[in-house]
Amino acid sequence: MNLHFSQYLQLTKPRIVALLVFCAVIGMFLAVPGLPSWRALIFGTLGIWLASSSAAAFNQLIDQRIDKVMVRTSHRPLATGELNTRQVFVFALSLGIASMLVLVVLVNTLTALLTFAGLIGYAVIYTAFLKRATPQNIVIGGLAGAIPPVLGWTAVTGALHPYALQLCLIIFVWTPPHFWALAIFRREDYSRAQVPMLPVTHGVVFTRWHILFYTVLLVLVTLLPVLTGMSGLIYLGGVAVLDAAFLYYAVRLLRPPDELYAMKVFNYSIIYLMTLFAFLLADHWLVEPIVQQGLVLQQAV
Repeated sequence: MNLHFSQYLQLTKPRIVALLVFCAVIGMFLAVPGLPSWRALIFGTLGIWLASSSAAAFNQLIDQRIDKVMVRTSHRPLATGELNTRQVFVFALSLGIASMLVLVVLVNTLTALLTFAGLIGYAVIYTAFLKRATPQNIVIGGLAGAIPPVLGWTAVTGALHPYALQLCLIIFVWTPPHFWALAIFRREDYSRAQVPMLPVTHGVVFTRWHILFYTVLLVLVTLLPVLTGMSGLIYLGGVAVLDAAFLYYAVRLLRPPDELYAMKVFNYSIIYLMTLFAFLLADHWLVEPIVQQGLVLQQAV
């Protein structure tokens, strides 16, 4: 029983899903001046977590041939034979259905529809088609992984907002340098599995320059919350430091000190995204009350 639980848990890619859910929850808190409703927070988080876990399981179901060949994924339950195709399909489908029921019944229809679109985008469009079709797979398919903060926002408000789309854009632009750093380090894996990742099709040097280009673009995109009035000086100060460090990593990656340096860039990119969203939340909680208090004082005068 414990063995099966461990294998099913691996199907959900818990560390990746945790990052996605974290971004969704931050989106919930950013959507309202105070605290989001407990109903939206609890059931929205549950529904998004279930859907993300379902997409991860479907990803492994579709990628089982590739997973058996790649060192990085050869330990996965389907690749090792600890779970079979039917078990994984039933598990993934059950999670997907459960997520839709939770979101439709206990949250709102818009969030359910957007979550379903994200699930299909990652599990089917990216995994089954884009991943095998083009070296730009992670760029085009990155939208599915960028949607969590939008889902969090709509779970609380029931409506789309330009601020939520800015959060989505940040993750969308962050995804290529994040994933290509991993792809550089694991390029032999992808080559063996015949997956046309950029380092395999265009070489490592070409990919390094693309990482730098997207990092520069990311720096510009991360300024949008300040330029549009969504965030203030706390976020600006924090993201300036984060962006400077990311640029340093990207520039040094052009002539890395060793083969492991690409993984250092990859690991930093995860810390970068989590910290950036934490700065967004800190700015929202610390600055918003001051602004509201100032408005009240002005009205009183």
